Amino acid sequence: SQLVESGGGLVQPGGSLRLSCTASGFSSVYYAIGWFRQAPGKEREGVSCITSNGDITNYAQSVKGRFTISRDNAKSMGYLQMNSLEPEDTAVYYCAADRRNWCGSNWDTLPGGMDDWGKGTLVTVSS
Repeated sequence: SQLVESGGGLVQPGGSLRLSCTASGFSSVYYAIGWFRQAPGKEREGVSCITSNGDITNYAQSVKGRFTISRDNAKSMGYLQMNSLEPEDTAVYYCAADRRNWCGSNWDTLPGGMDDWGKGTLVTVSS
């Protein structure tokens, strides 16, 4: 199984980026997809989650109203649209997948963690 993130880069405050997550080697259509981020010197945090059929999404309070998670199961892809970016959003962003397909409370701290992880893509928000 493999997850590969893309779409990171340097963007000015107030700008937008769209991250993509490509899944291969497993039936990602049955898995929840989550996005996490880790800023320098900080712990990794869950950003957003979407269930296998897209009916449930969850967002960290810090990104609500600015970020939108989505997926295209036909393409085995997950996306994170990030608008109104702030310097505090600077981090390495990771996508992850989990067969428990849970995006309710504490989705980002399930026992054992997510099943599969990408290697991350760097997002830098700076003028």
